[in-house]
Amino acid sequence: QVQLVESGGGLVQAGGSLRLSCAASGRTFGTCYMGWFRQAPGQEREFVAAISRSGGRLNYVDSVKGRFTVSRDSAKNTVYLQMNSLKPEDTAVYYCAARTSTYIGEYYHQRSFYEYWGQGTQVTVSS
Repeated sequence: QVQLVESGGGLVQAGGSLRLSCAASGRTFGTCYMGWFRQAPGQEREFVAAISRSGGRLNYVDSVKGRFTVSRDSAKNTVYLQMNSLKPEDTAVYYCAARTSTYIGEYYHQRSFYEYWGQGTQVTVSS
């Protein structure tokens, strides 16, 4: 079992920055492939970013490339999502997700790839 707790959301003006954190507990953090998703009102949950177990592979949805950065700190069992140059269309509930089991193929962009989810943190970007 893995427990995930997100924090760092809030209200920010367009062009501003936020850093989301996702603290993991319950299993060895190093075995977790981590992802960030978001869900805006009335829309499906979409992939935002992912980071491999080693931290060596990073992936982003095109709409956030160059603005968002995903990272992980194994000493703190935490994954981060640094969000810069925020836009109103980034407004959503942001969720972190984890996969611990072995896999064939890194389908990190698919919700079904992940086994555990956090409760989400609201990000609101005003224009």
